Amino acid sequence: MSPPGSGTAPTGPRWEQWQLDRRNRRLGHAGVAHAQDILARRYRLGCTDAAFELLKTSSQRSNVKLHTLAEAVVRTPAPDRDARSWFPGRARFSPPRLPGLRLDAGSRDSQGAVLKATLHRLLTITQTPMGNVQLAESGRLHLARHTGLNKYFTDFFAFVETPTTLCAQAASARRQVTVPDVGTAAVFDEASRQAILQAGSRAAHSVPLTNGKGRVLGMVSSHHERPLTGFSRPQLTALQQTGSDVGRWLSWHWDTVVLDALERLHAQAVGACR
Repeated sequence: MSPPGSGTAPTGPRWEQWQLDRRNRRLGHAGVAHAQDILARRYRLGCTDAAFELLKTSSQRSNVKLHTLAEAVVRTPAPDRDARSWFPGRARFSPPRLPGLRLDAGSRDSQGAVLKATLHRLLTITQTPMGNVQLAESGRLHLARHTGLNKYFTDFFAFVETPTTLCAQAASARRQVTVPDVGTAAVFDEASRQAILQAGSRAAHSVPLTNGKGRVLGMVSSHHERPLTGFSRPQLTALQQTGSDVGRWLSWHWDTVVLDALERLHAQAVGACR
């Protein structure tokens, strides 16, 4: 079977490193290339290299990941022609509270800090050293943070867009899902199963990160060395609250920090064109 999002099949369940590298480069570059084409046409930049420099500069100045900014360019309706501002009159709000997360006062608007604290919260509740956070981007889940998992696992699950994984099924169902034993669970294709088992995980639990409207913006998952019998009601409640809190924060981050980055990109492009 193929790794999630591969499009090609190996001769066995374990993929070669070059196959994973090629898949990840292709999927990682696809959204950026699309955004480059849009920007080159919109601002008459002449070439996609100039569009890439625009994306890269805006990404660095705004502390927003390049692939996130590229997706925002693709997803967001274009500004009015010759408009000085992309989002005139846009309301601004403070980041929502994250009471269960350990965050420094100055890091409440940092996606990296919030995802790190989210993963720490999950692992504290589920009592395991292995876990990961994924963000929903371009119709797939993209690995954004991890701990305790080896390189083959993180390369294999760098992108997930097939339904034969725990995280994808939990995202589709928009609810927490536990796999008590990875070795026997029917949810996995064989390549995904082996990628999890070889990392030392025999059980897993996934929690959707949902906004106020129930839309899944990401997933946070724990992995366990031994089969699970399940979690207590207080544990599940705490995990559910974390998923809701962080999902609302991710929605705020997009509507505030990411759109700010688009504003800066637009101002820079308009200024360069004059």
